[in-house]
Amino acid sequence: MRRKAVQALDSTKEMTGLVEQACLVAKDAAFNLRDYLENSSNMAFIAVQDCEKELDRAERKIDDGITHAITQVSEVEARELLACLKFIIDLERIGDLTWTVTQRLQRLTPKILKDDRRDLIAMADILEKMLEVVHKGFVDRDLESANWILKTDSQIDQVCRSVFQRHLDSRSKDPSRDYSTNLLLMAQAFERAGDHTKNLGEELVHLVEGRSVRHEPKRSRGSRAAHEA
Repeated sequence: MRRKAVQALDSTKEMTGLVEQACLVAKDAAFNLRDYLENSSNMAFIAVQDCEKELDRAERKIDDGITHAITQVSEVEARELLACLKFIIDLERIGDLTWTVTQRLQRLTPKILKDDRRDLIAMADILEKMLEVVHKGFVDRDLESANWILKTDSQIDQVCRSVFQRHLDSRSKDPSRDYSTNLLLMAQAFERAGDHTKNLGEELVHLVEGRSVRHEPKRSRGSRAAHEA
């Protein structure tokens, strides 16, 4: 019986460690994507690809081990393991989205325009900061970090809307249709990565407090976050 308890504890620690590392890998993906936007560095391109592959491996490892692990633990540990599973799903998707943006950037013609580069860099920067706070929140079980993430996601949405307005405004001097389509798809990918990061903030609240905020009205959630901050 004691051996099973030790094995269960080891499994929980392993899954938690994998998620902690995956948070840093996702943050690195956003950092290197921003570097690629700024400098077109081949090393940054390869680094984003490597991050995506590492997140895939982490998801497979957790997915393969979670079923056996969750049958041997207490209710508290089971909640932590389920949080690990939810975290890695969103983190893996963020890796996919950052890699998709990087690939589109590589193929983009003509060269990315100044305003578009500025907005994509801004979204990459916000995403990186959000993922850094996700890591801190998960390691420290910090509710303040979760609330910050939930409030900050709207910044990516605002920049994304700016890109859409610029490229869908018929009065402006538009670049080629293919260029605009690719820019809108990249901006949308950043927005979706922000949504996945917000999911991580919501899951962090659930992990820390045992309550779900995913279906709370936005006004109620915002008031609660402001009160707790």
